[in-house]
Amino acid sequence: MAEQHTPRSLIVTLYGAYGRTPDGAPLAVAELVRLLGALGVDAPSVRSSVSRLKRRGLLIAERTPRGAAGYALSADARQLLDDGDRRIYGRPAPALSDGWVLVVFSVPEAERNKRHLLRSRLAGLGFGTAAPGVWIAPGHLYEETRHALERLRLDPYVDLFRGEHLGFAATAETVGRWWDLGQIAALHEEFLRAHEPVLRWWQTRGPGADPAESAYRDYLRALDSWRQLPYADPGLPVELLPANWPGGRSAEVFAALHGQLRDAGAAFVDRP
Repeated sequence: MAEQHTPRSLIVTLYGAYGRTPDGAPLAVAELVRLLGALGVDAPSVRSSVSRLKRRGLLIAERTPRGAAGYALSADARQLLDDGDRRIYGRPAPALSDGWVLVVFSVPEAERNKRHLLRSRLAGLGFGTAAPGVWIAPGHLYEETRHALERLRLDPYVDLFRGEHLGFAATAETVGRWWDLGQIAALHEEFLRAHEPVLRWWQTRGPGADPAESAYRDYLRALDSWRQLPYADPGLPVELLPANWPGGRSAEVFAALHGQLRDAGAAFVDRP
C-alpha cells in the first residue's frame, strides 16, 4: 500500500521538525503555503487543514513580527510535540528487567465518551490488551503514560500498576497475543520500502539542482511516516521479538535520514 501523507499530518510534522522556535514565533500563512507546496499540497488544502488544527486547539492565530498573518503552536500542541521527541528521535534499549506497566480503568456510564478516549489514547501510546479491561505496555512507558493521562484529565478513572510476567505461558509467546506483531512488522517494512531507497540515493548522489529543497522534501516525508511507528510499536525487549524483526533496521534508516537531511532541509525552510 502506498504511503498517504495528508495535508493536516504534514503540517503537524512541519511544526515538529522546524516550527518550534525558542520564542514561539508563528509561521506565516504564506510560508506554510510555500513549504507545503514543495510537498505537492495546494494552498486551499493548507488553509483548510490549518483551520481544522486551530479548531482542535493545536494552532493559534497570531501575527508574525513583520505583521503577516500566521499560526503558532498552542501550549498543549508544543507539549505533545516535546513528548513525542522522546519516542520519535530516541532509541531506547528496553530490557526485560524494566517489567510491565498495567492499566485498568472504570468510567461511569454517564461519561462513556471518556471510556472511548481512554481506549484510543492507550492504544495510541502503544498499549496492548492482556485481557478484557487490562492494558499492558513495557515498563519504560510508565512516565509518558502517567503524563498523558494527567494532561487529558483522565487520571481519576485509572489505576496504574507495575509488575512482571510470571507465567504460565512463556512471555515471548504471550506478547503475540497482547499485540499484533505481524501488523507492526508490516508497518516497519512499509517504511523501509518507501524510505530505504531514498537513503541510498542520498548516500550516493551527485550534486543536485537544489539540494536544500530536496533534503527538506525527503526529510518531511520520512518524518511524517516514521513518527507514527514508535507509537504503534511499543518497543519490546529484543528477546521477546520474532527472528528478523525489521524494527531495528527501520530505526537505523530513519536515524540516518534525520542525520543527513534535517539540517540540510532547514536551509530551504529558512529562505527569505
